[in-house]
Amino acid sequence: MKGRTAAEAEAELIAKGMDPARAKALAPHKAFPGNRPSTTILVPRLTPETLGMLIALYEHKVYVQSVIWGINAFDQWGVELGKTLASAILPELTSDAPPHGHDGSTAALIDLVRALRAPESEDSRV
Repeated sequence: MKGRTAAEAEAELIAKGMDPARAKALAPHKAFPGNRPSTTILVPRLTPETLGMLIALYEHKVYVQSVIWGINAFDQWGVELGKTLASAILPELTSDAPPHGHDGSTAALIDLVRALRAPESEDSRV
């Protein structure tokens, strides 16, 4: 839900060692407005059956949305943003420290995943 400005994207690319001219050209493709909804589905136990259902559901959801909205469902710039955002959250899923720097929805999801993974949790199979 955070998003990224073109200036932030450009600075990130330069920090990773990219040529400034190339970073400036790519930055608009890596900029996204924030506050966009997302779907999160948690299952108590990941099995081959639930994994197959999740993959089928996701593929169908993405395809239908792309047709309705008239967009390219395989937008790689959006995929790259998702990877960047997920890599920032991943370490927090196993940490005991309170989630920080996230919107309320993301912080609540981090807390829920932690609770489901906790050994004392009755349903710690996630």
